[in-house]
Amino acid sequence: MTAATPQAPERYEVLDGLRGYFLVFMLLNHLSFQYSYFLVKVNHGELGFVQDAQGFVFLSGLLIGMVYAGRMTSRGLLATGTIMWRRALELFVYAVSCLAIILVLARLLPSAQAAWKPWLGDLLGGGPAYKVAALFLLYQPTYMDILPQYIVYLIAAPPLLWLCVHGKWHWMAIGSALLWFCVQIGFHLPLSGYIDDALDSAKGGLAMRTTFNMLAWQIVFMGGMVLGTLTRRGTIDWRGVFSPGRRVLMNASLAVVVFFMCIKLGWTAGLLPAEMLARFGEFNNRPEFSTVYLLNFAALAYLVGWLLTAGPQSSRRFERLVGALLNRLFRLRFLRLLGRHSLQVYAWHVVLVYLLAALDRQTGPLDELVKNLLAVMAVAALALPALWRERRAIFSAEPDLASAKP
Repeated sequence: MTAATPQAPERYEVLDGLRGYFLVFMLLNHLSFQYSYFLVKVNHGELGFVQDAQGFVFLSGLLIGMVYAGRMTSRGLLATGTIMWRRALELFVYAVSCLAIILVLARLLPSAQAAWKPWLGDLLGGGPAYKVAALFLLYQPTYMDILPQYIVYLIAAPPLLWLCVHGKWHWMAIGSALLWFCVQIGFHLPLSGYIDDALDSAKGGLAMRTTFNMLAWQIVFMGGMVLGTLTRRGTIDWRGVFSPGRRVLMNASLAVVVFFMCIKLGWTAGLLPAEMLARFGEFNNRPEFSTVYLLNFAALAYLVGWLLTAGPQSSRRFERLVGALLNRLFRLRFLRLLGRHSLQVYAWHVVLVYLLAALDRQTGPLDELVKNLLAVMAVAALALPALWRERRAIFSAEPDLASAKP
């Protein structure tokens, strides 16, 4: 979507709002102050095993399917793939620029190196090999990990999207599920070992540094892309999937969400026995998007989708109220603004997080009120790159371009 035409079709408004919502809470989660702060606890992630990254990656895949499936049908694989690969190159420039800004600031700000050392690893003092590995997305600083994921998925997406468009989506879905399962049982470990050995031979001690296992997290993106493609082709009747009368899946999803919420709250409160936590920990691996995260995400995604779509027409007052509230929340103009430029806002949020960590290191520990005020100001500042990209529409003689549909 270009800077001159920010107006999204109405069917995308809630999706843009959802992406904006995830960006806000990613920022609040990533802000690092001494002794924590209040707003970081006001988060849906405290009530289960679904965080903002899962939703952000899923929606990115969903929109890829919805936006590019039509182009794939009319223009073919090569033309559409070229567009997607150019987009991946653009995002690579964002990722490298973000990294360069942080490294330059680390040299200029006196408190930055000490504050950012845990996040940057050996990028500052480890020599050029570490920076080359970072350029190849193999050595990722903390909080700079979603852009590399998205770049890799975009590079791989065109032939997979072609399969979906030509009715072979089930083969792609099966392959994605098998790849996820291979990670869960460790089939990826020899490959990781070969890469680490190659990096170590180039520079002693150098190894891969990533937050997310791309081979596991791809199931979220690819699942979204399949659903987006089927949506674009009219294969899925979402009004039927999220029908007010279809309560079996909704009730099952609610039960799964409540189950994991009880586990998370019991874990946080220290109420669960150690032997239970040890067994549960075998299925609770966020970097590899283990079973706990997959089940919890699938259940919550269906529940939220049902409440957004069927909730306002439900015969139950509470469901109508929750559905109306969610629709209002995800249609907020601020959230939709962030969502329309989500990847640029994500790159900017990394810079904000690093700068506030350096400020806290220099002047902290900060007062609780000050930390929360800074967090609110940082949330407001998220809009800067989005406003810049929409500047022509905002200051043009046609104000309707910059306004949201009712």
